[in-house]
Amino acid sequence: MDDDSIMGLPDDDPLADLNDLLSQGDIDALMEEANAPQGEIILSYDGTRFPRSNKVRVESYDFRNPVFLTETEIRQMRIRNESFVNYLNARLSMFMRMDVNLKMAGLETVTYSKFTESIPSPIHINLFKIDQLTGVGVLNINARLALTIVNRMLGGKGNSIQEERNLTEIEMALIDDVVMIILNEWCKQWEDIKSLSATILGRENNGRFLQTSPHEAIMLVLDVEAALGDCQDKFQLAVPYYMVEPVIKEMQEQNRKFGYMSSGEKKSQWQPSYDSVKVPVSAEWKAFDLKIKDLLCLEVGDILELPENIVQKTQLRVKNSCRFVGEVGVEGDNVALKIIEQIKE
Repeated sequence: MDDDSIMGLPDDDPLADLNDLLSQGDIDALMEEANAPQGEIILSYDGTRFPRSNKVRVESYDFRNPVFLTETEIRQMRIRNESFVNYLNARLSMFMRMDVNLKMAGLETVTYSKFTESIPSPIHINLFKIDQLTGVGVLNINARLALTIVNRMLGGKGNSIQEERNLTEIEMALIDDVVMIILNEWCKQWEDIKSLSATILGRENNGRFLQTSPHEAIMLVLDVEAALGDCQDKFQLAVPYYMVEPVIKEMQEQNRKFGYMSSGEKKSQWQPSYDSVKVPVSAEWKAFDLKIKDLLCLEVGDILELPENIVQKTQLRVKNSCRFVGEVGVEGDNVALKIIEQIKE
């Protein structure tokens, strides 16, 4: 038995059943594809090839470091966090009864594993949750800065504590008051989108032991530099993206609505109150330029030569600007102006 017999084609006419395999439309499509210029092959999720007639927009995507926010949204996030730092600066200064200088050092997106690996030791870590959202956030404060804050809360001058050690249970309980001030102030920055409230879940002193999110989860990390007396250090506020995603989607929806409203052309409408407004109207000619000394020499009876077509180029001035060009003439016993065109600004 030969190959043709195995395929089910008769020996005498090997092309007899090709019409059963390919229709004329399939043949035309294959010929068109073969004759078309070779380009990039784009496949859909199920493995089928997109027709060349379809316009497909291709964007690069880094699965190792995905970016969920556009440049505009990142800028808005940065503005909100800068506002948070400014308000927090005033709140902490009042609470500590001394000058506290805060500065936003950075806002970035990193994976959870990289974030935990970058946390130094010793460190004071607070785990918190937002009651209206799903997920656990991390607030870590450098141990030296935390000890300096505790020293000030206990009546000290706020001098920098040089020793490197973990906080005691009493010191952790005291620092929780400052942590709640930070979290409450951060929640207030989203009041225009959603009302949020924070709760402290626990404490830790080593970032490597944290297991609050998957290793590949994307974290939004805010770095804040703090200066308290002669102590200068920083703290970090980090939340997983899936935790704040509902709030960010609300922000995106507001942006789309605002963009739609601003993009629509607003039609001007006449208001009835305009009917009684009086506007000075006058007709004028741009005849020629005259020096001041020649103007002073003019006397009654002098004749001034005007351009021939000046009558057809009479300008109609509405208040302080020329709006129309027309031809001046006589209508009955009155001088009239026939408007010919409008002067574009």
